[in-house]
This record gives sequence, structure tokens and C-alpha cells, in this order.
Amino acid sequence: MDWMGLLELLLDRVVEICILIFEFIGVGIIIFSGLRGFYLYLRRSPETKLTLAKGLAMGLEFKLGSEILRTVIVRQWEEIGIVAGIIALRAALTFLIHWEIKEEEKSGS
Repeated sequence: MDWMGLLELLLDRVVEICILIFEFIGVGIIIFSGLRGFYLYLRRSPETKLTLAKGLAMGLEFKLGSEILRTVIVRQWEEIGIVAGIIALRAALTFLIHWEIKEEEKSGS
């Protein structure tokens, strides 16, 4: 095996591990935020919606980062199209959540 092939294999493995780590962190943040939001909801806290939205936005940022990393290792145009669609969807969700956060902060102050 030549050096370029070895480096490519190493890059693929490192990126795959980083993708899994980012996905795990994102899911963990979303779960934690959901549980915290539910707790605040039960306590009738006015901060419930804002806290939940901020947690979801942060979790989506990590998941978006993992999809961007995934573009490094895709090989076929079909895979690139699927990854691009996922990135667009997650970016739109993140934009909407950030917009919701700004609106909630305006109405809260």
C-alpha cells in the first residue's frame, strides 16, 4: 500500500470517529435539554421555552458539524446530495430555532 492510500485510510478512520463523537454529543445535549425543559415545564417556569430552544440549537450545531465532517469522506454524487440535503435541513432548523430564541428574548425583556 502506498503512502497516499495509507493517509487516506487514516483520514477516513479519524473522520468517522469524530463524526460519531459529534453525533453523540449532539444527541446528549438534546436529551439533556429536553429533560431540563420538561422539568422547568412542570415547575411552570417562564424560562422553559427559551431554555429548551437554546439546548436544541446547541445540539443541532454539533449534529450539523458531524454532517459537515461527513462531506470529507463521501465518494459518490448521490451520497453528496443526501448529505447536502441533511445539512440544509439542519441549518434551516437551527436558523428557525435561533429566530425563535431572539423573539422569545424580545418578548421576555
